[in-house]
Amino acid sequence: MSAPLRVAVRRGEILECVHEVHAVAVRDGAVVASAGDPDAVASLRSSAKPVQALPLARAYEDLGEVELAIAAASHFGTPEHVEAVRRLLAATGGREEELDCGLQDGRPPEPIYHNCSGKHGSMVAVCRVNGWPVEGYRLPDHPLQLALVDEVASAAELEPAEVRTGPDGCGVVCFAVPLERAAHVFSRLGELPGGERIAAAMRAHPVLIGGEGATDTALMRAQPGWIAKGGAEGLMCAGSEDGVGIALKVTDGNSRALRPALAAFGAEVGLELPDFASVPLRNWHEEPAGTVALL
Repeated sequence: MSAPLRVAVRRGEILECVHEVHAVAVRDGAVVASAGDPDAVASLRSSAKPVQALPLARAYEDLGEVELAIAAASHFGTPEHVEAVRRLLAATGGREEELDCGLQDGRPPEPIYHNCSGKHGSMVAVCRVNGWPVEGYRLPDHPLQLALVDEVASAAELEPAEVRTGPDGCGVVCFAVPLERAAHVFSRLGELPGGERIAAAMRAHPVLIGGEGATDTALMRAQPGWIAKGGAEGLMCAGSEDGVGIALKVTDGNSRALRPALAAFGAEVGLELPDFASVPLRNWHEEPAGTVALL
């Protein structure tokens, strides 16, 4: 096993800290590059959203790309994002008061502004089309959440019992799988039932997936043809149109290490991100103060 990537935070000549990053790339079910432990179990958190949106794509054949993209998003709550969620609800018969994602600090006190509201709108829509009760849709024993465990397991080509679960920040079930399996999911998302539509929507609307300044949005803009979705605590998953999937996990959960790690590791599999190699730090005077870059 090769060593993890090491990303350094410097203030002038001072080395302040070092983040370790595990990374793996998969193609055709085989590992083609790795750094650190490809079998490290990682909590997918929001990186699972493209998979969680698959039942929506299958159930609503006429749904547009904007609606599908926001279902896979961790958005910034901008007017563009909120309007996309409203379009999803309108197209599927949902209502804002059905969104049970809670309220998010620093945003207007309405669930639709929560960064997971698109996912929750998707979940409401899937409940409705399957005849499942909308009430309680986020709870682990609800038919929807049980179905999504199977969905994630199938995408990762694991048995459902091999997928670890826990409560996500927005109240639904979240999942953990080995990092190599996460990369495998993104290598084959377009081959999964409904996956081609989800991937196409993400490529067409990268700003809906995160927002201006989000690493997954910036990656998709820099490398057309790739999809990317970040997760909480320093996780990033991405996949190319020709079947390469990658997954990176910062061991201490600090996502500031992701861009330099993506630049270094992505270059091994054709993901060219030179602007990610060194992230400048500025002080409160907007003066250059340091860098985040590979050690």
